Amino acid sequence: MNIPQVTHRRVDVDGVQVFYRETGPKDAPTLLLLHGFPSASHQYRRLMDALGDRYHLIAPDYPGFGHSDAPLPSTLGGPFTYTFERLADVMEGFCRALGLGRFVAYLFDFGAPVGFRLAARHPEWIEGLVIQNGNAYTTGLSPMAQAMTALRPGVKGAEDSVLNILTLEVTRSQYLTGAANPEHIAPEGWTLDQHFLDLPGRAQIQIDLALNYHSNVALYPQWQAWLRAHRPPALILWGRHDPFFLEAGARAYLDDVPGAELHLLDTGHFALEECLPVIAPLIADFVERIHARGHASQQGTSHPALATAMP
Repeated sequence: MNIPQVTHRRVDVDGVQVFYRETGPKDAPTLLLLHGFPSASHQYRRLMDALGDRYHLIAPDYPGFGHSDAPLPSTLGGPFTYTFERLADVMEGFCRALGLGRFVAYLFDFGAPVGFRLAARHPEWIEGLVIQNGNAYTTGLSPMAQAMTALRPGVKGAEDSVLNILTLEVTRSQYLTGAANPEHIAPEGWTLDQHFLDLPGRAQIQIDLALNYHSNVALYPQWQAWLRAHRPPALILWGRHDPFFLEAGARAYLDDVPGAELHLLDTGHFALEECLPVIAPLIADFVERIHARGHASQQGTSHPALATAMP
């Protein structure tokens, strides 16, 4: 395998230095990799190695995550309000700063509410969606997830509930719970996640975002309507033993995007950690079909359906 060089840069977005990883030829199809909680762009390192010889991959860290700036939260008197709407604002500015006009978006965990906000604002940017344990349906919320999404600012005990999940034990469990072969999952992922969670000021950032998560659930109907209206090419990859986002949430996408392709994987939430050898070829095939269909359309010829639902 020809492993590509990954570059590590920062770009200013409205006064916030956003760190990002980039690899692959810039004239190739672009994938924007949007990370989840409690991780950052480092969760995509192995995927970038696997696909960067063929595709242009970009993975940013949100404000308050990874190596990006972490401005003091407004709840502590600082200048930055940590909501999912604000994260989407910064990611929108990030795309503009890098001149990203058309891309396949990889939506994982927090990447789903960030990515769907981008899609709703700029449907012309979205060439396709890779949705990996990124929920947009109430049927996909486990009892544990429902309890977390019910938290609100000012509710007694809400902040303590969030603090209880910012521990190494819980971070590790997010990687290992549901894994078919836990020994295949390297400890570096959760170790680095915990390093960033433990940095000064980061706990309040995660509290603010957790207490804002209900805003995502309120937007589910709008995102579902967007999917029905735009019918983007969609590849759905789901760790079926995810304790947070249930298999029902994966299958629900097929009602709104009947042409979507669904693959249920025998793993948990961080499916890439265990199933990269399965996931990487599926993404490559998906991207190739998108571009083959686009080429066929330009030539005025027909092309087979992009994807079909898998049981």
